[in-house]
Amino acid sequence: MAIAKYSLTTIDCPDPLALAGFYAQLTGFQVRPYNSNWCELLREGVAVIGFQRIEHFVAPTWPVGPVPQQVHLHFDVADLDVAEADVIAIGGQAAENQTGTEFRVYFDPIGHPFCL
Repeated sequence: MAIAKYSLTTIDCPDPLALAGFYAQLTGFQVRPYNSNWCELLREGVAVIGFQRIEHFVAPTWPVGPVPQQVHLHFDVADLDVAEADVIAIGGQAAENQTGTEFRVYFDPIGHPFCL
């Protein structure tokens, strides 16, 4: 039995449109706003990431501290060095502690970690 056609990851944040804009620049996906509390990123017309306003949002403190990472996205890129420069240019930040050689960890503008 197939109930769902696709999976949608939803990210909590204080400003859905702003965070969706960051990830749209990162991925090239289209932003579809619904209202001030919700918007989505579309890939080929299908919603793939949702952004939900949380009134009292607390940013993750991962990898240390009391607030876990909350969500962790992975994106495939052709060249890590080129992609890293792009991430930094659009407001992302490289994590200080890089544990792998085949991927790199970054933080979006509000602190959610993601990997390339």
